[in-house]
Amino acid sequence: MPTPRLARLLLVLAAVLWSAGSFFMRVLGEPTALGLHEPKLSPVQIAFWRGLFAGLILIPLVRPRDVRFRRPMVGMVVCFATMSGLYMSAMGLGQAANAILLQNTAPVWVYLIGVYLLGHPADGRALRTTLLAMIGAGIIVAGNWQPGQVVILLMAAGSGVMYAGVVLLLGHLKAESPAFLMVLNLIGSAACLGGYVLVRFGWAEFAGWLTAPTAGQLAFLAVFGAVQMAVPYWLFARGLRVVSAQEAAVITLLEPVLNPVWAYLIAPDKEVPTGWTVAGGLVLLAALAWRYLPGRKTSPPGPDLANGAT
Repeated sequence: MPTPRLARLLLVLAAVLWSAGSFFMRVLGEPTALGLHEPKLSPVQIAFWRGLFAGLILIPLVRPRDVRFRRPMVGMVVCFATMSGLYMSAMGLGQAANAILLQNTAPVWVYLIGVYLLGHPADGRALRTTLLAMIGAGIIVAGNWQPGQVVILLMAAGSGVMYAGVVLLLGHLKAESPAFLMVLNLIGSAACLGGYVLVRFGWAEFAGWLTAPTAGQLAFLAVFGAVQMAVPYWLFARGLRVVSAQEAAVITLLEPVLNPVWAYLIAPDKEVPTGWTVAGGLVLLAALAWRYLPGRKTSPPGPDLANGAT
């Protein structure tokens, strides 16, 4: 069992590793010394291989008695796959800052769906947080609303909705093994994304899509899955054994702060956040931080939002 200080350090490290997603994406998409941008891989290809490698790496954490299938797991995997595809597409086609900040509107959707559709108890503090977060997200979308950016912004926002679906279904499945659920999400999402390509384009196109990455790209994608998904989830689980979910949520707000920084370091000419993104991001992050900072007790909220599902 880690000490409280070590547990917080583990959570900080998890957030830093999660935030490195934009670094890996830009190395695969931009000319660098590694030369991994050719052949060009689509965001869905990257999401497929990242999820597959991360899931395979986490399999040793699953005990045989943990393997148990329930019907809601199907919806959870579909939401996770859709979230991954939309998020990676938004990050690959647009600015990393917009993608990660709009995906972090998930707590807004968790609250709205939980209270108004699922009958969860209302929480005054959460409601005010939700309204403030919606203002922040609205600033980002409205300020960056250009003909070429509309679809990308909608994909980023859609990833936040799907993220909320994952959180709510994880809450419904809280009696199940977290390690098994994570492996199921990762490998299941890879299967869903691969199946989508197969059904839409046919076997010949799918075979080419599957074999397109070079050996160097596959090795890099394996590191991507390990460093940006598998390892931080393990660190996060270890930290949560000591630190409360509320404090962990605040600590891991480092992810959306650092994510655009990695992208800027690789592609400074393309990844300078607009003033609207910075303003909206500050409002959104302030709303989330205020929601999870220790304070007066409120009525029980819906499921805790564990960061890093990206």
